Amino acid sequence: MSGVRRVQSGSPWEEAFGFARAVAAGDRVVVGGTTSFKGDVLYGEGDPYEQARVAMANALEAIAGFGLGADAVIRTRMFLTHARDADAVGRAHQEVFGAARPVTTLAVVSGFVDPRILVEVELEAFRGAGA
Repeated sequence: MSGVRRVQSGSPWEEAFGFARAVAAGDRVVVGGTTSFKGDVLYGEGDPYEQARVAMANALEAIAGFGLGADAVIRTRMFLTHARDADAVGRAHQEVFGAARPVTTLAVVSGFVDPRILVEVELEAFRGAGA
């Protein structure tokens, strides 16, 4: 399809499951579930704030490939394994996206592929009608 670009992050799950970290189509760039893994290293093990902060940075790195930053983000979704972590993850979100004020969903889920993961984030960015 013309006008669709994909970015890979190098996650082993991208190859195994057949997905891209981010896809740009028209004026939207969407980033799929992103954790605090960098390669095979999980950053912030046991720390929901640090995992959220690194996961958000990883998601922003994916949209940077399209020339976008946090100010272009219009939607975030945060998935947590424990409701008790909502304040810590919310604090990380406010620090990263507070100026942009995207619409946000926060949900508690039963778990992730790797049980050490406490937080996963998704985002959607707008790159303008002329993109």
